[in-house]
Amino acid sequence: MSNIKIFEDKQVRTYWDDAEEQWYFSIIDVVEVLTNSLNPRDYWFKMKIRVKTEDGIELSTICRQLKLKATDGKMRETDCANTQNLLRIIQSIPSPKAEPFKQWLAKVGYERLQEINDPSQSIDRARENWQKLGRSEKWIQQRMTGQETRNKLTDYWQESGVKKGDEFAVLTNIIHQEWTGLTVKKHKDLKGLKSQNLRDHMSEAELIFTALAELSTRQIAETTKAKGLKENAVASKKGGAVAKNARKELEAKTGKSVVTGENFLPPAKGKKKLD
Repeated sequence: MSNIKIFEDKQVRTYWDDAEEQWYFSIIDVVEVLTNSLNPRDYWFKMKIRVKTEDGIELSTICRQLKLKATDGKMRETDCANTQNLLRIIQSIPSPKAEPFKQWLAKVGYERLQEINDPSQSIDRARENWQKLGRSEKWIQQRMTGQETRNKLTDYWQESGVKKGDEFAVLTNIIHQEWTGLTVKKHKDLKGLKSQNLRDHMSEAELIFTALAELSTRQIAETTKAKGLKENAVASKKGGAVAKNARKELEAKTGKSVVTGENFLPPAKGKKKLD
């Protein structure tokens, strides 16, 4: 189960292994958090060489390749480490954030145990994270409603023979492109996003139309008893079209575009906000 965790307003991609009952963390994301490097992937590459030369330790042997969502919205193999091995990696990163990050790791582990015993806590935690990021209660409610709609759709996909990962991404992109006129990647580019979750930066209207597109897709797929990728792709296009038609009608009446470049990114450092 992949997920996004927040450390000091920065996102860290994670993966919960049900069999092992432990978290894995994207090393690239952790490097970026601790170093503020503009190229964390290059930092990690050079760091592995340095540690092997100085300490004779091959850090790659304590990593695991897992598929996590990349900046282009696709699931890609990513170097990850569990908590124990990540602590070893952090030792080789000179950073004033190292100690606070270690405490954060312990907190993440403890919270997961709580969520296993009481699943409702994961919902409360998501709400808390969005509140910390400055989202309004109205936005949070729409985001959570949309996520429930999304979960019902992916449950149907899984039950109808669609494979998790790449095939889920293909269908999601079909729906999104149909109702917005943009691929997921181009929508993220419009908003100036990189590794951030697109839905976490949608406006209230964008969330509503995304939910409408996915609700329509599921109901059409259920009605036609769509199976596999090909048949669900047809349903996805039809579901996206329902939201597209509604979007065009609203835009015609308001004169405003539903799809926007607005985001919730913090202001760039060194730039003063103008009155």
